[in-house]
Amino acid sequence: MQHNYRRLFSVPGGWKFSFAAFILRLPISMLYLAMVLFVVAETDSYSMAGVLSMAGSIVISIAAPLWSRAADQYGQSRILKITAPLHIFFMAAFVILLKTDAPTVLWFTSALLFESFVIGSGQMVRRRWIYAIGEKDKVLTDTAYSFEAFVDEVIFTLGPVLATLLAATFAPEYAIFSAMFFVATGAYLFSSQKSSEPKPHPKNPDADHSLLIKERLVQAVFLPLVLCGSFFSAAGLVIVGYADEFGEREFSGLLVAVWSLGSGISAIAIGSIKWQRSDSIRFIKSILALFLLTIPIYITAVILPGNFLLLSFSLFLNGLAIAPLLTSGFALAERSVPEERKTEVLAWAISALSLGGAIPPALTGYIIDTQGISVAFIVPLACMALSVASLLPFLAVWKMKISGTSR
Repeated sequence: MQHNYRRLFSVPGGWKFSFAAFILRLPISMLYLAMVLFVVAETDSYSMAGVLSMAGSIVISIAAPLWSRAADQYGQSRILKITAPLHIFFMAAFVILLKTDAPTVLWFTSALLFESFVIGSGQMVRRRWIYAIGEKDKVLTDTAYSFEAFVDEVIFTLGPVLATLLAATFAPEYAIFSAMFFVATGAYLFSSQKSSEPKPHPKNPDADHSLLIKERLVQAVFLPLVLCGSFFSAAGLVIVGYADEFGEREFSGLLVAVWSLGSGISAIAIGSIKWQRSDSIRFIKSILALFLLTIPIYITAVILPGNFLLLSFSLFLNGLAIAPLLTSGFALAERSVPEERKTEVLAWAISALSLGGAIPPALTGYIIDTQGISVAFIVPLACMALSVASLLPFLAVWKMKISGTSR
């Protein structure tokens, strides 16, 4: 394990651009909760906050791949110099408009505008690792993917805690202000590191410029990841509802942290493995594993309600399957396209999770309100069952990949 990570951090500029991307990515995990807290504080409407969150996730899932496509063509730093200032400007406009009781359509639109300029730092940092390592060293690239998956878990554990602390200590808008600061700082640090930036690939008039989502292999990765994103969103919501149901609301953060811990540990562990199986086989098996490890969560919640210890253990086991799924999915997508389109395809894979996360909250919330929390645990299980089923329409694609046509 130490050997692979020692090699990874000896890559010139690696730890520097990874740290800059960490700062740049931190607002992503803060803004969802920060916006909910801010909108609820100003409007006293959870419904409005939910609608805004859903709309924002959809906007991000559409805009991020387009900006990443532009980053491939014009360069990461050039695109960041456009998107970061506009992202911050419309974020500030959102806060000002809502604080001054502006018409709903104005502050709602400003929120969607700042979401449309969200910075795809997750795909950008992975693209930098590919460029810095070289495409031939797939073992070290897998280690980089695993490390960034671990960083994601740290970010999505730390971000909500920081947002809640700022909102409770000062005011909800302070969480948004801090996100603006991290965006500005991270964008500057990341874009200033020119030596590690992948070279832009201007449009080739003879090449195919259609969106990568039209490719069957990209669709074969995208659709299961959408449903995995739905699973993550629904599971997070029922975990909070479960703790609240038994009067232990403060346990919700601990349960989510244990879930993230499982994913973080597996991310670090798999980064040391030299895989013999293809990315396709790993991706399919990881989806099946995540589905199977979701069943104990459902059984624990329904048959043994109120047993937080056993639920924590079930969530930890489930978390162990998350990082292998994401790293194999990203690797499979990235290795299926030419160099000049790698940021774009990674954006489609990451945006699939965001799009999927926008789908289940309303349904899950309705079931919790009308049927109870135990029944609501069927939603994340159903999402993973659908993710497994979504592999079936692409059997021809998987057969071709597994047969050794390409990795």
